[in-house]
Amino acid sequence: MTKATRSSETGRAERGDQADIQAVSRVSQILSLFEPATPEVTAGEVAERLGLNRTTAYRYCTSLVAAGLLERSAEGGYVPGGLLLQLGAFAIGRRRVIDLAERHMKVLARTTQSSVVLSLWGLTGPVVSRVEENIASVVVVSVRVGSHLPLDTAQSKVFLAYHADQLSMERLMANLPGQAREELRTDVERVRTVGHCSAMSTPGVVAVAAPVFDEYGICATIAVVGPDNTLSMSDDAPELRGVVDTARELTHELGGRFRPDDLDRRTG
Repeated sequence: MTKATRSSETGRAERGDQADIQAVSRVSQILSLFEPATPEVTAGEVAERLGLNRTTAYRYCTSLVAAGLLERSAEGGYVPGGLLLQLGAFAIGRRRVIDLAERHMKVLARTTQSSVVLSLWGLTGPVVSRVEENIASVVVVSVRVGSHLPLDTAQSKVFLAYHADQLSMERLMANLPGQAREELRTDVERVRTVGHCSAMSTPGVVAVAAPVFDEYGICATIAVVGPDNTLSMSDDAPELRGVVDTARELTHELGGRFRPDDLDRRTG
């Protein structure tokens, strides 16, 4: 391949990348047109408001319909599609559990004398989304909001046990070395049996976690985190009881069922 050929191919690739970025930006602009005062738009309105020609606006709108982000209305315009509504409902649900959890986390932090962590599932693992520290404790374990938790943490094992997309969970575990993979699978199976998880997150630090469910399935994990000389990993530890009870209360407020096999416990 000559230098000129390589340069030509590089130029085409860069132009292709720029076109992709521009297309994503354009889609964002079109979707941003919808608001309470504008529940429906036409291709002509899209063209006028975004400075596009009508053919380009129509092409974008029809592509978004095919992707499920828009739907054709009875009047011939475009309205938010099923996929967009699904993502919106999911985002609202995530925000709701964070808001509802604050009061429960404060109580749990005070009663267990530990830090309390709420995590939501990210792309490949839990992400710390809210933290409540008990500043009255002699030793405070700090966890940074936004931290991505590795797969061997208690919160991850709970998500792996109850996540709706078990095929994706299995793929994540398959990336681990043989012994670590089998140990993790054993731990995940135990979580499915007992409904919670205790694990050493880092040397000297224990996390005790339980799942929180909304009407669609697991939406978060809640955990207490503390030094291993004060926080027990046993199944009869009072801190574990507090975590499980808090997870059940949050699940009830979210309209979920605490565990798929736990109808009775929800009212117990």
